Amino acid sequence: MLKTRIHINQHVIKSNRKHGKTDPVITVKNSRGNTYGHKVKITGECEVVYRPDKPLSCGAHVWIETTDVVEVDGKIVNG
Repeated sequence: MLKTRIHINQHVIKSNRKHGKTDPVITVKNSRGNTYGHKVKITGECEVVYRPDKPLSCGAHVWIETTDVVEVDGKIVNG
């Protein structure tokens, strides 16, 4: 299974508030690319990681990591 990382994009949350929008704020990343959504379901084990000294390339300091199945808005993205 692919390692998948899930994080919340705080910049999109702020932009949504400012402009009255509802753009997806959840980013699901794996070697196949990024998937954006409003709802994520993890089937299996996962781990919450806080790494302020070495954030992801996108700038995230906190994320969820899993190698199990992840659904974004009802679509499986790493199964």
